[in-house]
Amino acid sequence: MKLKPPMTMMDFFIKSEGTWFSQRTVHHFDSAEDESGESNFIVKVLTKDDPKVIEVCEEQKVNPALATGGASFNWQDNLDNDEPNPNYAAILVDIPDSETGRTGKFLRNRGYVEGIPVVGRYHFATDGVLTIDTEYERNQGQERCWFLTDDFRVRVSTVRMMNGVNLMAYSSERRCLTRKQLEEMVEKNLARISS
Repeated sequence: MKLKPPMTMMDFFIKSEGTWFSQRTVHHFDSAEDESGESNFIVKVLTKDDPKVIEVCEEQKVNPALATGGASFNWQDNLDNDEPNPNYAAILVDIPDSETGRTGKFLRNRGYVEGIPVVGRYHFATDGVLTIDTEYERNQGQERCWFLTDDFRVRVSTVRMMNGVNLMAYSSERRCLTRKQLEEMVEKNLARISS
């Protein structure tokens, strides 16, 4: 089956909903240090009338009627069974430029590079690659993300300080199966073996 890439931010949020296993490598240009890690990345879609979406709009003095919806993003250690730490979470709200939804801005209650509310610009290329540009107080970030399959995606990002590029990161993310999906697979295989 041919991949149909998302072409609007809300389609991107919907396609991203679930838990992802993320493997990340970061290269720091200002030091000899590189880092890598594994984490879970949890995405939940929020409707435009969700209180969290409205709160982010009001905090950033944007009319909530302009929002098409949003998503909550949580990160946690890959082997962590506890609830995700709210200090590693963010709410994103989609404010498209037009009805096509291919370009727009998103409001974020907490920035990735600096932990402050931020507004980013996004656009989708004709091949479905999402590019996000974010201006922080002291930094600029750019992230590109695309789906290779419905259950595997790639993210590449750079952070530029005033004196040039500070770091680059590459993440590959694979969708995790839910317990229900695993149980259904086991039942299907047991039925196949017994017949």
